[in-house]
Amino acid sequence: MYNSDTIAAIATGMTNSGIGIIRISGSESFAVAERIFLPANKNIKIKDAESHTIHYGFIKDGEETVDEAMVSVMKSPRSFTTEDTVEINCHGGMLVMNRILQLVITNGARLAEPGEFTKRAFLNGRIDLSEAEAVMDVISSKNDMALKSSVGQLRGKVSEKVKQLRSDIIYEIAFIESALDDPEHISLDDYPEKLLIKTDFLIKAVDNLLQSADSGRIMKEGIKTVIVGKPNAGKSSLLNILAGEEKAIVTDIAGTTRDVLEENINLHGISLNVIDTAGIRDTEDTVEKIGVERARKAAMDADLIIYVVDASVPLDGNDQMIFEMIHDKKSVILMNKTDLPSVINEDDLLEMTGKDSVMIRTSTKDATGIDLFENNVKDMFFTGKINPDQEVVITNMRHKEALLRTLESLKQVKQSIENHMPEDFYSIDLMSAYTSLGSIIGEEVSDDLVNEIFSKFCMGK
Repeated sequence: MYNSDTIAAIATGMTNSGIGIIRISGSESFAVAERIFLPANKNIKIKDAESHTIHYGFIKDGEETVDEAMVSVMKSPRSFTTEDTVEINCHGGMLVMNRILQLVITNGARLAEPGEFTKRAFLNGRIDLSEAEAVMDVISSKNDMALKSSVGQLRGKVSEKVKQLRSDIIYEIAFIESALDDPEHISLDDYPEKLLIKTDFLIKAVDNLLQSADSGRIMKEGIKTVIVGKPNAGKSSLLNILAGEEKAIVTDIAGTTRDVLEENINLHGISLNVIDTAGIRDTEDTVEKIGVERARKAAMDADLIIYVVDASVPLDGNDQMIFEMIHDKKSVILMNKTDLPSVINEDDLLEMTGKDSVMIRTSTKDATGIDLFENNVKDMFFTGKINPDQEVVITNMRHKEALLRTLESLKQVKQSIENHMPEDFYSIDLMSAYTSLGSIIGEEVSDDLVNEIFSKFCMGK
């Protein structure tokens, strides 16, 4: 149990809105609320009210009425933090919310630290660390797939998988230790062969989780997408179509885009972090050279490259520069300006790229081919790989690092078995794997790490 003082914060967004909520949690929550809340029903006392009830009245500062409000009462342990909790639902203006918060603090609470409500829920055992981290992921979700995955983690999908793996590992540790302590009654004959089978199973299970991590990162953070092409190929027009508004200046003058432009775009439930780059070409213009170099760097870091080709203009040496940029990268080639006579053979272009790229005929002038492009991007990254409704997807880098440590320990167990090492060697590395998995759900973490994780949360959560 995490014993603490009483904390308070504005739990809704820090902007004017119709409704605002000031959350109070801790042993003195009811006493603090009673000092500033006057129920319309004079017979109601907050401390005596039934849990999970709401009461109408007025927030008072001495004789002054600050606001009318609805006050929710949640008694320990049936609250988010498992502590006595009060939520004051008031009007959502920043002035009135801050005034009420100040009243709450003056009357016995203190201002909560970022993430402190969720931190208390974790320390009080209501949720584990992976579920706590999912709270912030839900809040910061950028697309439908990320939201579904975060909700699944909040409901314990990652926790369940980790706990099952830990249960399998601790069983083997217990068996080895018991056999070493009582060899007369528990035999280790043929055990290494059995443990090898179990270790292979565990390695595969952990590796499957790790395989989802790259896609999980993309699901959570979005696909790093770079649009490249020669000047005036239609790159900025494509960005504007995807964004649904005029984000980039479009003219008939080649080289209009001199620097990178960035935009986050929601595409069929996934996010594209799109960068529109300067046109790729040899140039003596100093500013344009800088833009081209930035385009190269952006392409190196990209998850996806969209190569926009002006089908009405012959390929040249500048295209060869682009071919080198998209080498070994997931890419989509858009044969643009198909409303004009084409002078490029598609087969020749695919051959020059030297890879199996997706090629789509488009016209940014009338937006033809854009739907096909969007579907291909989604299929390229997600079809058959991730179903957030059914599978565990690793979206947290801390979890990935813990799984990598787990995998390394399990591989060491396998190596020890194959090298016919004594059984206590197995136990050491199995315990290391068990500990690494425990760090995901918060059973094997330091106070400093816990504080660092929750310091990244928003205020009031």
